[in-house]
Amino acid sequence: MDLQLRDKTALVTGSTAGIGYAIAKQLAAEGAKVFVNGRTQLRVNEAVEKIKADTGNHQVTGVICDFLKPEQVAALISQIPEVDILVNNVAIFDPKPFKDITDDEWLKFYQVNVMSGVRLSRAYFDRMIEKNWGRIIFISSESALQIPAEMIHYGMTKTAQLAISRGLAELTKGTNVTVNAVLPGPTLSEGVGEFVEKLAKDQKKTVEEIKHEFFLTIRPTSLVQRFLTPDEVANMVTYLVSPLAAATNGAAIRAEGGVVKTAV
Repeated sequence: MDLQLRDKTALVTGSTAGIGYAIAKQLAAEGAKVFVNGRTQLRVNEAVEKIKADTGNHQVTGVICDFLKPEQVAALISQIPEVDILVNNVAIFDPKPFKDITDDEWLKFYQVNVMSGVRLSRAYFDRMIEKNWGRIIFISSESALQIPAEMIHYGMTKTAQLAISRGLAELTKGTNVTVNAVLPGPTLSEGVGEFVEKLAKDQKKTVEEIKHEFFLTIRPTSLVQRFLTPDEVANMVTYLVSPLAAATNGAAIRAEGGVVKTAV
């Protein structure tokens, strides 16, 4: 299927690994001009070169930005003044008891997970409306609907993304601009993989035992009973940013393996 993305310009935040990398790679494979983002030049360069080699698309560029630093966000926007597709993917997570989450950590999570998307959407939204075409995606989480007891601060940020994406969609009425949120389930990204390996080491168990216990006790409602792959989430995002998804706007699309126990 031709998703009609050739020569569209896309910025995917937090895209040197995991879901963000998978999205950037799929967009490049569809012929889009892709900006890959990370915090360090080395990681960005490695991701850019790998995507070029794997897709044959050399319209892939790296851009450095730490979203905890507003001045770096401003520099990114100056460097990339206009995009057709914005995927607000960058996020941090850290399982921690509620009583141990400090004020600074609450603010850090809000700055990275929420304000990154706010600042970039504010920079690119009006131009999309002027051109009468654009796509904005917020990578939220099933944790937006089922707040995890072990990561309440993370869940809060993911719920906030749903409010922002729906609110922005309200401003697109009568245009060919869409704003949607995608809600992945537990996904075996680089960070999650490292977390699982650490748990296995600490508990003197195998990685497979930890994965089994996770879906037995932490996410028992999962229908697929396994971690998703980044590509499985990226498949949904790549479709939603295409012209073929013109009828989907203001939606919270679940790609979470059936963890959320509701029919809608």
